[in-house]
Amino acid sequence: MARGIACAGNWILDIVHDIPVWPEKSELVRITAQKSGLGGGPANVAAGLVAMGADYPVVPVGLVGAGVLGTEMIALARAAGLDVTRIGRTAAATTAQTHVMNVPGDSRTFFHHSGANDLLDADRIDVAGLAGLGLKIFYLGYLNLLAALDAPGPDGRPRAAGVLAQARAAGMLTCVDLVSSQSATFRQTVFGCLPEIDVLFLNEIEAARATGLTISGPEDEAGMIAAARALAEGGVRRAVILHSTARTIWLEAGEVQVYAPEPLPPGRIVSSVGAGDAFAAGVIHGLHEGWRRAACVDLGFRAAAACLGGQTATDGLGKFLLDQAKR
Repeated sequence: MARGIACAGNWILDIVHDIPVWPEKSELVRITAQKSGLGGGPANVAAGLVAMGADYPVVPVGLVGAGVLGTEMIALARAAGLDVTRIGRTAAATTAQTHVMNVPGDSRTFFHHSGANDLLDADRIDVAGLAGLGLKIFYLGYLNLLAALDAPGPDGRPRAAGVLAQARAAGMLTCVDLVSSQSATFRQTVFGCLPEIDVLFLNEIEAARATGLTISGPEDEAGMIAAARALAEGGVRRAVILHSTARTIWLEAGEVQVYAPEPLPPGRIVSSVGAGDAFAAGVIHGLHEGWRRAACVDLGFRAAAACLGGQTATDGLGKFLLDQAKR
């Protein structure tokens, strides 16, 4: 029986800066706390699964720079309990970085340099090698933040579609996550990959950007459902899982289920960095184990809530999440 999850795509050094307020243009604000951590969907999902006590192979796949930032990323990955064998290094670009300006309990703003992630291509991912490990799920994140994979291939589709097609042909379930980038080809990249995606994760901002439909905010249930249906009609093979801070829409086989997380008091929120990836990690674990949808979402909610209590994407996660779920 296939077991294990490949986590491929963006590997980013997140440098989280806590600030008391967002400054006006040309003003100075003091950074009150600073911490580096793993960032990017694959890094966060892989580290989250390991932190939560997953008892199957979790295989990170990515590319970082050859310099000191890449060395820091590798060290952070090892400290998180990850096997770094398939995280390549290159002297052609620096390690991707995101400087996160976090106003605790309020908002976060991202300044991103894509670096080595732009060079990650199909050859570096080695889908055939991953399939040879007997893995069950192939996760790729984030579309629209991986230049080589977002670029059109010989068939006119994003090259990521070819990678996903390989993974599906090898018997792996393909899970894909989006990012709220400002790419001029955002919609084309997403819809070019949809027919090779079994399970699509995205938030309400990304859903509106991909479909062109209006979603008025995180509580716009009708708008989120309409966008999920448009994405399913675009070719998603199994499920669209569209989440916001207030709702999660799970659309599968034409059926919509809506879930709402319990809101957390502001005092329990240290940083929202990585909360969406923690949610995805919880759901993906449930998919791997064959759980019902409600159980998958419940673990996703609890993982996201735990993540909100830490400064980086994985600080707040711990083995208690999966231990509780098993009971």
